[in-house]
Amino acid sequence: MTFAPFSIQVPGSTANLGPGFDSVGMALSMYLTVNVFPSREQKITYFGKELQSLNGEKDNLILQAASMVADAYDKELPCCSLEVESELPLSRGLGSSAAAIVAGIEWANRVLSLSLSKEEKTLFACKMEGHPDNVVPSLIGGLAISWYDENQVETVHVTDLSVELVLTIPSFELATSMAREALPSSLAHSEAVQASAVSNVLVASLLRDDWKRAGKMMNKDRFHEPYRQQWFPDFTEIKEKAAEAGAYGSAISGAGPAMVSFVPAGSGERVCEQIANAFEGYECKAVSPDVKGVLVQQLSLPA
Repeated sequence: MTFAPFSIQVPGSTANLGPGFDSVGMALSMYLTVNVFPSREQKITYFGKELQSLNGEKDNLILQAASMVADAYDKELPCCSLEVESELPLSRGLGSSAAAIVAGIEWANRVLSLSLSKEEKTLFACKMEGHPDNVVPSLIGGLAISWYDENQVETVHVTDLSVELVLTIPSFELATSMAREALPSSLAHSEAVQASAVSNVLVASLLRDDWKRAGKMMNKDRFHEPYRQQWFPDFTEIKEKAAEAGAYGSAISGAGPAMVSFVPAGSGERVCEQIANAFEGYECKAVSPDVKGVLVQQLSLPA
């Protein structure tokens, strides 16, 4: 099979936003890029220092996702050469795994001429990831509030977002599996009611673009941050410094260990600088919401 080479650009994401556990996520203006070329052998090459550990892996997430889609349609992936670059640090809670899954789905969709709908792609992505909070915004962009039950996905999609984000990224990694082990297996009914109420107000505030109220709810999460903050030596101090600098609120990004602060539009660089000056050993980045989601574009063959 021959095809014209193409590129896949997938935004990273921040998930949970505090109490929106496993259901709320936002796409970020940081990207995974995969260039796909026809080849005589299946080959994936990762570029950049951050991704060197993935070179040589035969069972990486991009290939797993593409194979899952191909198998679902009883098709075989043609041999391709993939060149992968990423602005997303691994195992930091910024959606690097979800972006890889989305890229793999788009790879299979394109080379197998499947013409998958957005809904079909979303269901494939959720089945592989297990929950929708990262994969859905990476697919569709913007803010996504989703529910998933193995056979269907329902999403409320918001793209009018008057906010910027400041990421505080530590040098160490944290495996999602380890972060999940810190969570309780159940909550008492009264605790679950309070946790659900906080989450409800967060979502309602997001839909009204009321980031000040949403920020308050981020500080009242009962689903995961109370159990995971043990992994973050500067958890409280970063939240306090961000608030002092003008942030609406801050939260663990996904499973962490990165922290995300939501700030008024236009103030990202200023807040980022203040946090960076206060905490050594962290990389601070000011980013915007990505509202486009995954993009696929044709590439020109080298002359």
